[in-house]
Amino acid sequence: VSDLRPSALPGSLDVSRSMFDLRSPPHRFMKRYDSVSSVPSSTSSRKDSQGSNRSLDTITLSGDERDFGRLNVKLCYVSSVEQIWITVLHCKDLNWPSSCGENPRICVKGILTLPKPVHFKSSAKEGCNDIEFMETFVFAIKLQSLQAVRLVFKIQTQTPRKKTIGECSLALRELSSQESNHWLDISPPSK
Repeated sequence: VSDLRPSALPGSLDVSRSMFDLRSPPHRFMKRYDSVSSVPSSTSSRKDSQGSNRSLDTITLSGDERDFGRLNVKLCYVSSVEQIWITVLHCKDLNWPSSCGENPRICVKGILTLPKPVHFKSSAKEGCNDIEFMETFVFAIKLQSLQAVRLVFKIQTQTPRKKTIGECSLALRELSSQESNHWLDISPPSK
């Protein structure tokens, strides 16, 4: 058992106080934690392994938390002919597993999640930092049917073998004749 009382020697430093010393006021050793992040709320930066301070929003993530890239698409609904126009524009900052090789062939597979799903697929392009697809897909489907479904995109490698490396989706509740531009964050594929 340790004696947690301050040393009786005159002039000695009060170094034996601890959070378990029940004689000190409890609030003195308490820290308030932010309920979302469980980081002390007074802390706006943290030290990395080299000891330098970096802002929390610039910390490099690893594993499943890393950035998988973004997909840029445009949507438009032409009500006079009841058609949805889906344009797959760009895929930026895409990450793929090293098992896929240096520059795999990459395509975007789209799925309209109707009771009878509608599938479409872009042509395969060489993997790089900014892949341009610029491909438009047109389907004749009633607006009421589309407003209750999602448009799911699967980013797939074609070489060395077919594999889904990321996905993203978009609700179609607000389709209109006004073309809308969307940047979707790509997530790891769901298991």
